[in-house]
Amino acid sequence: MTGGTAEGTPQGAQGAVVVVAGATSASGVAAVRALRAAGALPIAVGSDAGRLAAAFGEPGAGPHDGGVAQRVCDLADFEAVQALAAGLREEFGRIDGVIHLVGGWRGGKTLADQSDEDWEALSRTSIATLRNTSRAFYDDIADSPRGRFVIVSSTLIEHPRAGYANYAAAKAAAEAWVRAMATGLASEQSERAEGPRPQASAAVVLAVKALLDDATRAAHPDRRFPGYTPVAALAERVVRLFSEDAAGINGARLDLTA
Repeated sequence: MTGGTAEGTPQGAQGAVVVVAGATSASGVAAVRALRAAGALPIAVGSDAGRLAAAFGEPGAGPHDGGVAQRVCDLADFEAVQALAAGLREEFGRIDGVIHLVGGWRGGKTLADQSDEDWEALSRTSIATLRNTSRAFYDDIADSPRGRFVIVSSTLIEHPRAGYANYAAAKAAAEAWVRAMATGLASEQSERAEGPRPQASAAVVLAVKALLDDATRAAHPDRRFPGYTPVAALAERVVRLFSEDAAGINGARLDLTA
């Protein structure tokens, strides 16, 4: 464990070991880069070694070799995620954070045309991967003096339309799961029935209308993208979570719409 700071006091991202799930997405690449710039040790996790290498170059093994630590894992497979967690725990000694950036958009025009195929895909990417990573790394987050578990959700679920009922339902389920995780973390720390201690760990939802990356800007140079959140801004917000009071952000839903 990282020492030198009183338990419950924010320590920042410096030296934190952080798993970035869905690392080859534009938001994942931005998060890995921002965490590295802040002095953290991000571990880029994706489903394809080639895409990981294309995004981050030759994989690194540790904080001093100049490369980004990379791991391939099917996050929809709980046993695979458990093996990932065990391996990282053994290699790095601890895990201080998990940034869950796995998901995707599936939508239609009406409620009636919300397909089973879309629901199954959303259930796999948005819900199954979240359940698996949170369960496999829960004890790591709870034990860390600066544990952070973060997902990205959508402001669209506040006023869901019939054409994206599948998507809104999956995101709502993911948010409920994270709130339950936050309750668990609080019950083990600041709200313990016996011997409560300062809240050190937090599960957080970051809500966006949509994410904006350079490729999307380049493809639509005349579009303004009102309310979109640049992936760099999302990544910067992720890093700041490690410097904020866990009691103030645990269970929070933070709106990042621009």
